[in-house]
Amino acid sequence: MRPCFRTATSLLQAWQAPSLALRASVGIRTFTSSAPRHAQAHKVQSPLEARIAAIPIDRFRNFCIVAHVDHGKSTLSDRLLELTGTIEAGGKKQFLDKLDVERERGITVKAQTCTMVYNHNGLDYLLHLVDTPGHVDFRAEVSRSYASCGGALLLVDASQGVQAQTVANFYLAFSQGLRLVPVINKVDLPSADPQRALEQMETTFELDPSRAVLVSAKTGLNVEALLPNVIDQIPAPVGDHTKPLRLLLVDSWYDVYKGVILLVRIFDGQVKPGDHIRSFATGLKYIVGEVGIMYPDQTAQTVLRAGQVGYIHFNPGMKRSQEAKVGDTYTTIGSEKLVEPYPGFEEPKSMVFVAAYPVDQDKYEHLEESINQIVLNDRSVTVQKESSDALGAGWRLGFLGTLHCSVFEDRLRQEHGASIIITPPSVPFKVVWRDGTEIVISNPADFPDQDTHHQRVSELQEPYVSVTITLPEEYIGKVIELCEANRGEQKELTFFTATQVILKYDLPLAHLVDDFFGRLKGATKGYATLDYEDAGFRRSNIVKLQLLVNGAPVDAVARVLHTTQVDRLGRQWVDKFKEHVDRQMFEVVIQAAVGRRIVARGSIKPFRKDVLAKLHASDLSRRRKLLEKQKDGRKKLRAVGNVAIDQQAFQKFLAKG
Repeated sequence: MRPCFRTATSLLQAWQAPSLALRASVGIRTFTSSAPRHAQAHKVQSPLEARIAAIPIDRFRNFCIVAHVDHGKSTLSDRLLELTGTIEAGGKKQFLDKLDVERERGITVKAQTCTMVYNHNGLDYLLHLVDTPGHVDFRAEVSRSYASCGGALLLVDASQGVQAQTVANFYLAFSQGLRLVPVINKVDLPSADPQRALEQMETTFELDPSRAVLVSAKTGLNVEALLPNVIDQIPAPVGDHTKPLRLLLVDSWYDVYKGVILLVRIFDGQVKPGDHIRSFATGLKYIVGEVGIMYPDQTAQTVLRAGQVGYIHFNPGMKRSQEAKVGDTYTTIGSEKLVEPYPGFEEPKSMVFVAAYPVDQDKYEHLEESINQIVLNDRSVTVQKESSDALGAGWRLGFLGTLHCSVFEDRLRQEHGASIIITPPSVPFKVVWRDGTEIVISNPADFPDQDTHHQRVSELQEPYVSVTITLPEEYIGKVIELCEANRGEQKELTFFTATQVILKYDLPLAHLVDDFFGRLKGATKGYATLDYEDAGFRRSNIVKLQLLVNGAPVDAVARVLHTTQVDRLGRQWVDKFKEHVDRQMFEVVIQAAVGRRIVARGSIKPFRKDVLAKLHASDLSRRRKLLEKQKDGRKKLRAVGNVAIDQQAFQKFLAKG
């Protein structure tokens, strides 16, 4: 044993010895880890970075473009990127819209960023642009973007004027102290009326029309006048690169190879590869692996300094996107007591819930993987596992709104080839128990039934939203009728021009998600626009409507409704479900019920055998005897037989339309 031990000891000493020649003499190959090398600032400055390094912070400008959906934000972003030479002219349209669903629908879903270098009056300026979504469902993306900006281009379509989301985005930007530059777009259209749009901006927002820039993003008309206005009107960011590092996490996304990548705004100090930094929210430590700017794609740099917006990722990488808490502050290790954390953002709340099930249960794992991949890049989706007797294992997904839900479903189908059944959207409800405790329920199946209700429930509450609708005055009667039919309470009616009206209503969220937007567009030929914000929970007379098949509830099909809707929807359910259920050997009874009260009933007649076929001239008592015997057989069969409902029946029943 001793010679072996001595050999092992000498090998260990040889390995620990600093001399490479000594290691080679005992035949040991040496390996060096590449991890520390990645975490060092080893990059040489590129010409672009040398140009950026020469620009002082007072020549930085961070700004975003905010507007109503489809007013031309992404097209204007293209023109600005071309004007500064960041992308080549005549390339792909809507360059910053990265997702297939964004290109297909012509909307922005995720805020995208880009850095530009612009020469004005012989001086270089570093401009950082954020292209934000316009639709109300993606309000969280917009408010996050504002935190990294000092100003905004408030874009208004010259042919449509101020719309509902223009109003909402203005107040959001104004409350965060952003400097606003009014921009009138699409002035080349035959229907354009720039003067009317300017008057609306002056009366609604008190913005000086003389500061406005009139452009056509599509043709590029007068776009070159925008950037000098940005430089003159939007203030430079405040920060000191000599102070300890203080950076704010604005957004994050997931990369298969690098882990979670963070989009950050540096307020003070500077960050470079190899720095050890700590999160204030989680207390976790990381080593910076790479820093860079979006120019227009990820472009690595040797350092990011105060005033800049850029990306960082760690080495080893951050594996869980839950660690990247939006609104979190990071600083270098040792500076925690010197740095004040930035007040964080509110995490977006899910307003709409759906249940999702794979069409084929064999594809469950593939679908789970697909959902998790999309959720990595969309933090506002909530996912919870659930199962149904009718549809098998699935998930309950929470979204910011119905468009958000629809976009998520499209991404699952397009990017991952998923086959999925989605239940109609439901909203959360609040139950106040008699002992004073409260619970918010997002799954209708968990809603207390009528018996429990009388014994233990003090009151039931449903969520309301404050809705702002802008519309031409000729449709005002139809829109008021629509809002009243959906249990709306009118709060305000303002004529803000001779032909445009702003209507404010408080509506139950359950009605809003039930295709209210589609019916509003139908009633106004597409001219009305809508914006909403949360207005809290209110006491309401709500009940759970269930579908029963031969007395057994179908768990996947349950909805919480106001009592005024129960009868109408119950009849619809029974009629629709009857169409899709196959006939059985016994009668199938389909009912819509609230507690023990049956709201609607329908039955599917059984297959019949003609037991009288063999009788010719028999007497009446013989016929009756055979029919009674058949009837008893049917009763027995119905008592022991299960209704076999094909899953396709549920798919067709839950399908829209």
